[in-house]
Amino acid sequence: MTKPSESPVPDARGRSDGRPALRGLARDLLTLEWNPLPRMSRPRWLAWLPHAVVGYAAVVSCALTVMQLEDHYEVSGGPVVALALLTGASIVLGMFRPLAGWWLGLVTAALIAWTIHDRVGQGQSWPWTPAGAFTFAPLILLAALRVPPRVTVGVVGVSVLCSGLAEAVFRPPGSQSLVAGVALLFGFVGVLGYALRATRLARGKLVEQESLTAEERARRTLLEERSRIARELHDVVAHHMSVISIQAQVAPHLVENPSQELKENLAGIRENALEALTELRRVLGVLRSEQADDPQAPQHPQPTLAELDSLVDNVRGAGLHVTTEIAGIRRPLTPGVELTAYRIVQEALSNCLRHAPGSKVEVGIAYGPRDLHLCVANSAPTRRAAPSPGAGHGLLGMRERAGMLGGELAAGPLPDGGYEVTAVLPMDPRVSPGGSASETTRDS
Repeated sequence: MTKPSESPVPDARGRSDGRPALRGLARDLLTLEWNPLPRMSRPRWLAWLPHAVVGYAAVVSCALTVMQLEDHYEVSGGPVVALALLTGASIVLGMFRPLAGWWLGLVTAALIAWTIHDRVGQGQSWPWTPAGAFTFAPLILLAALRVPPRVTVGVVGVSVLCSGLAEAVFRPPGSQSLVAGVALLFGFVGVLGYALRATRLARGKLVEQESLTAEERARRTLLEERSRIARELHDVVAHHMSVISIQAQVAPHLVENPSQELKENLAGIRENALEALTELRRVLGVLRSEQADDPQAPQHPQPTLAELDSLVDNVRGAGLHVTTEIAGIRRPLTPGVELTAYRIVQEALSNCLRHAPGSKVEVGIAYGPRDLHLCVANSAPTRRAAPSPGAGHGLLGMRERAGMLGGELAAGPLPDGGYEVTAVLPMDPRVSPGGSASETTRDS
């Protein structure tokens, strides 16, 4: 990678002579570092196409050099072969070390000009052969594709300057001048290489930005889901702390002649509960809207499995055929488990609406001795699903909820083309070992 040039230093009169900038450009032009020609990223089977094109150009340049030297300038023997091989080698080298290839090509061009100097006839071109400028142009293009713009300007400028100086000082009598045409050709190739390089860099930055945007979207979705879970936990915990406070306040009135020690202990329990409730609301309350009547953050009791029938009726009204089956002894669970189970079923049914229109859905809930088992399975959709505007992280939220309680969640396709989501939640999360959630990816 080239180093930025130093800023011009003003002289005693406040003027800048630009010599540091020229020294920096000279260092850049002499940087013969490894900088291979990039491969194409798409499609993959065309990855090496640029290298194949450059290799073909090297072969063509060798053939043109031989033809020009033998047919136009009557040069034959070993020098022709050596100069042709140097011409092709400079292009091949330019694929991996662009400035080294350019310097080798410039030296080769000087050797060709010196070889044909005494053989130039009336009206023949010098120092470039008729095809010499075109065999040299790929070297400028290869450099412009990978070096900064100011170095490209230096490459074009040095190439044209060398041509002009050679013609001005050593031009054979009667030869034809090609300086103007060479300057236009090299300038066009330099601009083309700069444009292609800028396009490639812009495309790379766009791909990088798209990747960062996707990661940021996933991170934001995860944080939003966690904030939603935190708000719901805040409601559940705040409810229990309020109950503890009220029970501690009422308890002395339920005991005949309570002792002073009992009253003090119950008062301490109530004080601690109120203090914990205040801290909880102060820390987690910021997750709620400051507007009490904000429709985006309604304040109402959190849903439980007791409202499952209402949820299923809403889904049926949207056009899905849903059946439910409950096994085991139905009994109230801890608020966290009730809320998590309801949200998992709700999200699974939402996925069925979005991804499996017209399918038949079965919702199963089994109350075990220690665990609550959930299963939502749908058959293959009968029609194509419409594009979903969702962020595609519904399963991520379900996994977060199940893992928070130490439960497990699994999801994946069925052999008949349907899809199934199953979850196992401990009845009492306090004594459940940390569970791991597993899933097979499916967008929500």
